[in-house]
Amino acid sequence: MAVTLKYHPLAFMLGLFKPQTQLNGHVAANAWGRQVLPVPPGQYHVHVHVPYLLPPQLGPADLTVDVYPGQTVELEYRAPMVAFTKGALGAPPQKYPGMPVMIVLMVIMLIFLICICGGVIAGALSDSSSSSLPAFDAVRQVAGALLR
Repeated sequence: MAVTLKYHPLAFMLGLFKPQTQLNGHVAANAWGRQVLPVPPGQYHVHVHVPYLLPPQLGPADLTVDVYPGQTVELEYRAPMVAFTKGALGAPPQKYPGMPVMIVLMVIMLIFLICICGGVIAGALSDSSSSSLPAFDAVRQVAGALLR
């Protein structure tokens, strides 16, 4: 049996934690990447999770696998993009769980950043003399020069 354990590059902090692969309740592997687990033919319960801070088990995933004589079963585990969702475990390729949620969160953050930048530029371009911060004067001059 071979299990490939992956995390998305945007979830790079997961590289600090070692995933735990269990076969029938016994720890079998503790590393990212492809792990070959020599097992005799039979039925196995595979459990994978990443020990984490909160929640204590990030991305738990379970699968029952039948291994036949002379067969190598290829499995792939993908850690979730959002901490409180389950991981994906099965025949490759697997998708990253929580990707739509992560995209929505990134779009919201981008909109928030655009609003903040727009507010700073609008405040710098306003003709009110109530601004006593020298930084706003510099931003007003630069923004005014760019927009002329």
